[in-house]
Amino acid sequence: MEQGMLVKQEEYLEAGIHIGTKIQMIDMKKFVYRARKDGLFVLDLKKVDERLRMAAKMIARYKPEEIYIVASRTYSGNAAAVFASATGVKLITGRFVPGMFTNVNRGDFVEPKMLFVCDPKGERQAVIESGKMGIATIGLCDTDNYTSYLDWVVPCNNKGRRSLALIFWVLARELAMAWGTITDYSQFVRTKEEFEGQSAVVDEEGAESSEPQASAPAADDKPKPHRPKPKEKPSEAVAKKEEAAPAEKKEEAHAKHEKKEEKLPAVY
Repeated sequence: MEQGMLVKQEEYLEAGIHIGTKIQMIDMKKFVYRARKDGLFVLDLKKVDERLRMAAKMIARYKPEEIYIVASRTYSGNAAAVFASATGVKLITGRFVPGMFTNVNRGDFVEPKMLFVCDPKGERQAVIESGKMGIATIGLCDTDNYTSYLDWVVPCNNKGRRSLALIFWVLARELAMAWGTITDYSQFVRTKEEFEGQSAVVDEEGAESSEPQASAPAADDKPKPHRPKPKEKPSEAVAKKEEAAPAEKKEEAHAKHEKKEEKLPAVY
C-alpha cells in the first residue's frame, strides 16, 4: 500500500476519515493536525492509519465470540452489522442497557474480553461498565470525544457513513488476514459498498431517517371515482339559510327572540 498505509491515502481522504468537528477536547489534541478556516479540526492521517492498524492487531488476539461491538448510531450500526457478519464478533446496536456488563442477575448479562465502541460519547455507559469490569476497550474517537476508560484510541471521523464503512472494511480485512481466513488481500471479497449499507436522509442535527418519500402519481393513473360531498351539519345548514334570508326576516327573528328573553324570569 502507498506509504505503508493500510489503504491508499486518496481513499482515506475521499471517505473523510480525517475530518473532525469544530470542537477539540484536550484528550484529542495530540491527534489533530491543524484547524481549517471554517473551524473544523483536521486529524493527522498518519496517526489515524497507525492507530487503526494497531487496533486490528489488538482485536485479533481474541476469539470472535469474546469481542463485542457497541454501535448506537445508524451509520455505525450498518457498518458494524456487516463487520459482525464477516468476522463473527458480537454486536449490540441502539441504546446500551445499563448493567449488561455488570449485573449478573440480568438475562442479557455478558462478559466480553474485548469491547469496541464507535462513539464514546453516545456509548458512555458501555465504556464506564467496561472500565469497571477491566474489559480491554477500543474506541473510535472524533475531536469532540473524551478518552476516559479507553485502552486504545483510534482518531477518526466517527459520524460519517463512508468514514465508518472504510474503518470497518479495513478492520474486517486485517482480521481475516490475522486469523488466517485469507492469505492475501486479493482474496478478501467484501466490498466497501457493503459496509456503507442503505442510504439514509440525515438532518443538520444528525437525526437519520430511511423512510421513502411519496412519489407523484403517474400520468396514466385511472381517475378516482366521484364521491358525493358529506352532508352538512344542522348548524352549518342553518347558518347558510340565515345568510341567504332577506334582511327583514332576520330582523323579525331577532325581535321575536328578544321578546322571549324579556319574559324569562331572572336567575340569581
